[in-house]
Amino acid sequence: MTETMVATHPTTRRVNADSPDVELFHALAEATDPHERDQIQEHIVRRYSGLVKWIASRYAGRAVETDELQAVGYYGLMLAIHRYDPDRGFDFAGFAKPTVQGEIRRYFRDKRRWIRLPRRLQETKAVLRAASDRLTHELGRAPTVNELAEELAVSPELVLEAMTADDTFAPVSLDAPAGLDEDGAYTVADSLGFEDARFALFEDCATVGPLIAALPERDRRILHLRFVEEKTQSEIGQEIGISQMHVSRLISRILVQLRSGMATD
Repeated sequence: MTETMVATHPTTRRVNADSPDVELFHALAEATDPHERDQIQEHIVRRYSGLVKWIASRYAGRAVETDELQAVGYYGLMLAIHRYDPDRGFDFAGFAKPTVQGEIRRYFRDKRRWIRLPRRLQETKAVLRAASDRLTHELGRAPTVNELAEELAVSPELVLEAMTADDTFAPVSLDAPAGLDEDGAYTVADSLGFEDARFALFEDCATVGPLIAALPERDRRILHLRFVEEKTQSEIGQEIGISQMHVSRLISRILVQLRSGMATD
């Protein structure tokens, strides 16, 4: 029998009863000698090693070595081999894919998770795997979120949250390399943003606002005429009915008062 590297398939398809896959799994089920069973299982694993490597490659680069992920994926493949029923007539690659992928995601959850999940989410995740495997076998394809929710008697939102929670991995250091640009290598921190001088202006406005609101009405009027309407001291004096020199002293006093208040704040 020729060994073949099998790629993954997005949906589970039906296969002919005389296909090599069915023959292999029938031979495995009928084998009574442990050595013979091991040989058949090894042949199936080699045949579907491409599936494991492809799925593991999708999770590479997340602080885990690719070889380590492939080892976890092969464990998932062995679980799928033991659960697969060839008499149902469904393609093994499509059946094995969610099991291999689930084991890799579970590895991240159990070994690399830093954030503890809420109890209800943990409980849903604990039964989600068995429900997914059961429905995959019954339907001949990966179940939808709504089908899983109906099977577990929970909301689709909770199922979706439980499924995606597996993708929360260990945080990346801000000093970790993120890529290269024309200036050379840059880190994660460099790609997150930059210092905006307007933040300081915003803070100053937020601080001085209450101080201005607490000033007497005439002082607020003078500030408005000078810094909003941009009138001269002489024009302000004429409008309020005081001399230009008096306006100058008032503005100086008000500004000193505001600076003192900001420094205290």
